[in-house]
Amino acid sequence: MFPLQLLALLFISTPRLEKKRREEGEEGGGRQRGQKQWEGHLRRGDLLEVPRTMFTHFGIYLGGGRVAHFIPDILPVFCSDQTQIDQMVTNTRLLLGVFAKVGSIRVDSLEDFAYGAKILVNTKDQVCSRPALQGEEVARRAEKLQGRVHYSLLWYNCEHYVMYCRYGTLMSFQTFQFCKTARKLLLSRHVAKATALLEVCVLLCLGGVNFLSALLAFLLPSLIWMAS
Repeated sequence: MFPLQLLALLFISTPRLEKKRREEGEEGGGRQRGQKQWEGHLRRGDLLEVPRTMFTHFGIYLGGGRVAHFIPDILPVFCSDQTQIDQMVTNTRLLLGVFAKVGSIRVDSLEDFAYGAKILVNTKDQVCSRPALQGEEVARRAEKLQGRVHYSLLWYNCEHYVMYCRYGTLMSFQTFQFCKTARKLLLSRHVAKATALLEVCVLLCLGGVNFLSALLAFLLPSLIWMAS
């Protein structure tokens, strides 16, 4: 954990946070206008999504310009200053939080949640096999789960959180698609052939072949071939 803390100290400095506070103060009027604009289009319990870093980030709209979302964040690991923690989570803090597997379910403004990107609403209703819960129940679930939570990019991320709140099921289409793509890349006939060729080359370079090494050289490519 120490290397992650050191990286965070290098990339997340107090002057940067102070500068961000000043910028937020100057842009306060514009944010209020943007919030009022969104208020007419969003309903309490709506599922929101925005593109962020390499994946899409999800949240639940609570009303009043507030969004509950599960976001990885390295800052709480080494900092207890709640004022700094409550600041908008930058991409650096987010990525370090992914590696450290630490995050929190928190409530932020629409602007901080969007992080400068365009917000989309309720796209999961078209693909989820379960009907959405009532908006008030969705928001109640989202509010109840606030706090620090163990984060896992594949097994419990922001999409798992919003899917549970809105549909009552823990699933992530992004994770499913990632695993499906990884399986196609790793468990293919080309990989099986390349693995077999590599193992033959290794055995020839070592200059010795016994029953166990020959069995391993045959078994691994065979398993990849059958799984492809």
